[in-house]
Amino acid sequence: MSSPSYDVCAIGNALVDVIADASEAFLQEHVITKGGMTLIDAERAASLYDVIGPTVQVSGGSAANTVAGIASLGGRPAYMGKVKADQLGSIFRHDMHAQGVMFATSPTAERRQEVREAVVDRRRGAPTGRCLILVTPDAQRSMNTYLGAAVEFGPDDVQTDVIKDSQITYLEGYLFDPPEAKKAFYLAAKTVRENDRQLALTLSDVFCVNRYRSEFLDLIKSEIDILFANEHELMALFETQDIDNAVAAARSCCELIVTTRSEKGAVISQGKNTFTVPAAPVAKVVDTTGAGDLYAAGFLFGLTQGMALDEAGRIGALAAAEVISHYGPRPQKKLKDLLNLKSAVA
Repeated sequence: MSSPSYDVCAIGNALVDVIADASEAFLQEHVITKGGMTLIDAERAASLYDVIGPTVQVSGGSAANTVAGIASLGGRPAYMGKVKADQLGSIFRHDMHAQGVMFATSPTAERRQEVREAVVDRRRGAPTGRCLILVTPDAQRSMNTYLGAAVEFGPDDVQTDVIKDSQITYLEGYLFDPPEAKKAFYLAAKTVRENDRQLALTLSDVFCVNRYRSEFLDLIKSEIDILFANEHELMALFETQDIDNAVAAARSCCELIVTTRSEKGAVISQGKNTFTVPAAPVAKVVDTTGAGDLYAAGFLFGLTQGMALDEAGRIGALAAAEVISHYGPRPQKKLKDLLNLKSAVA
């Protein structure tokens, strides 16, 4: 088999992140669950947008953040996700291309009817999705996600030729909601198996795990080679309060497990081998949005470059540290330069 053109191909919800500061009192007043992700409808998205303070708007979406990180490290990523042919969709597409990510999923069509952008008019389809992210003074982010056009991703949007030409295909748990998206997941998995590639899954959020525990477990046991989760997601998946028990249970289901533990670093398990990789130092944590996404970016980059698992984990820690030092879920500094600097110092 010829060498693949892409290191990683990711499939996920294509969203634009709208980030704003918020107080604890604001979260309570507007009944917002702190530290997690809540799916909201178009009306709720519009009403929240009207009352939040000044915002920073950047292209986001979990798997999209990961491939943006891989590109920043010097890798060769591809992405599949659904946007609309509207203003936010154009911003998302431009950002992906500018960051060096191959993104060719066809958008849903824009129509001429003029309606408020955040509200769905069924005659014209849903606009590009957005995630309203409220960051409290402790740097915790509370995500309120209106999926919009992202839910229209289905099997017809899976570019099997790109999957065939990618070392690893990376699936985002957030997308595992609409029936058509599930079909797309299994089509991607089938394509990976037929072409002797590897398949990775990120659990994304405890919300996703609690909603799809049995389906996730079936998918992991039958299809997944590499599992990404934070400690809370992994414990929720195996219904235990003990992280060691959760990791042990995961080993029986999946070949390679990467478990992130915030300031405690990460635990990487493959067979009987376990590596504990410390978190990289950060002068000040500003916004934890994208930390897990960028850890996955660094790890996948290292893995596809043939590095040892612990070294791949250290690159993940470096990428995560950069993204939590500023607002937004994508690197502001070129991660390749930071990696080269770190190597030179070492």
